[in-house]
Amino acid sequence: MSLTISIILKIVVAYLLGSINGSLVLGRFKNIDIREEGSGNAGGTNALRTHGKMFALGVMIIDVMKSIVVVTLLPGLGGAPEPWLPWLQVGTGAAAVLGHCYPVFFGFRGGKGMATLLGVYAVLAPKVLLVVIVTWLVVMTLSGYVGLATMLAAASAPAWLVVTGDAPAGALILFSIVMAGFIIFTHRENIERLLGGTEGRIFRGLLGRRS
Repeated sequence: MSLTISIILKIVVAYLLGSINGSLVLGRFKNIDIREEGSGNAGGTNALRTHGKMFALGVMIIDVMKSIVVVTLLPGLGGAPEPWLPWLQVGTGAAAVLGHCYPVFFGFRGGKGMATLLGVYAVLAPKVLLVVIVTWLVVMTLSGYVGLATMLAAASAPAWLVVTGDAPAGALILFSIVMAGFIIFTHRENIERLLGGTEGRIFRGLLGRRS
């Protein structure tokens, strides 16, 4: 098998595994389609709002673990030239995130990608994962807006890598920049609601309490 065909197959398999959307898979067992409830999004936040903590926890586990499996196993499967390995890792990771958001098994209507992205960072850059989580917690605590916290958390990854130089210019930095832009894109409706003052909050947040 040629290298080109091997790369294409790995990217396709990563996308298909990413298409195993946690909320939609678990919803099948409950005979529900979460896209018809709450915000209509097939992600962890809507799962929490509509079906509670345990359902949301199950969703998060599936959505994080699938990308961990993808990035850990697929790139080196069958052997891969060392110069290609970092690019295969981020390529399969990006394909898994894309599959989560546009799942072929569920009419290309999925979640917004953050949980699956966390799984990629857990394997490739644990320090970046910590930065992303801390950023999310800080923004969430201050504002109470999940969408805003998620977008700023995604953006914190390339900012951290560029400022600290923790990763050489290349695969990981490019991946983090592209993923930050993609996460902002998937949250475009949240941006519209934030600008219009209609975005819902999980809780009021410290800034909201002061205002």
